[in-house]
Amino acid sequence: MSGHSKWATTKHKKAVVDARRGKLFAKLIKNIEVAARTGGGDPTGNPTLFDAIQKAKKSSVPNDNIDRAVKRGSGLEAGGADYQTILYEGYAPGGVALLVECLTDNRNRAAGDVRTAMTRNGGSMADAGSVSYMFTRKGVLIVPKAQTGKEIDEDDVLDAVLDAGAEEVSDLGDSIEVVCEPTDLVAVRSALQESGIDYESAEASFVPSVTVGVDSAHAARIFRLIEALEDSDDVQNVFANFDVSDEVLAQLA
Repeated sequence: MSGHSKWATTKHKKAVVDARRGKLFAKLIKNIEVAARTGGGDPTGNPTLFDAIQKAKKSSVPNDNIDRAVKRGSGLEAGGADYQTILYEGYAPGGVALLVECLTDNRNRAAGDVRTAMTRNGGSMADAGSVSYMFTRKGVLIVPKAQTGKEIDEDDVLDAVLDAGAEEVSDLGDSIEVVCEPTDLVAVRSALQESGIDYESAEASFVPSVTVGVDSAHAARIFRLIEALEDSDDVQNVFANFDVSDEVLAQLA
């Protein structure tokens, strides 16, 4: 999983500062709105909302936008949409399995966008259940090594989260990945905070149980397909089971 994780974290950092910032902001705002509608507008009593707000703040979403999204979601302000979560399954070049998580108020538009991105970029749709069995729902936290006034390592993070339910701690180069059960996500996040360790993101993700190694040619095609999928306003996340070496990542950087 490490190769995919490194790619995902690198891609996220780039997305925050490149021309796609507006699209990223819109997706983060949508997450906040849905979290507020589902669990209420108080982040202290709604961990999903708390994490959605933190992720938006770390991506420089303005506080006014965040506050309005919370109000729309909790019914204090008009204009909220009725979003539904839909999961599409498919294959990328090289036999790599894909899960495409959509958050949409228009199922037909979302399905059309996903199908078009797949067919134009060498992917293919798959029947429900034919890919999802290769993934497990997990809590995933990303912790940057460079912290304010200090540098932390894998042992620092391990000491902080071991008793909180963390299952795996991995070094990704510039950051550290912590994997846990989704139900332990709040406990692990809180353990990091209590130890004075900042985190970049904390969210429920689909983690592959088996991975497929890919070369630079396949990796380039897979990245293009994932970028095309993520270009849809309805697509929130794309999860894949490829593993790519540091050398290939460096070539494609």
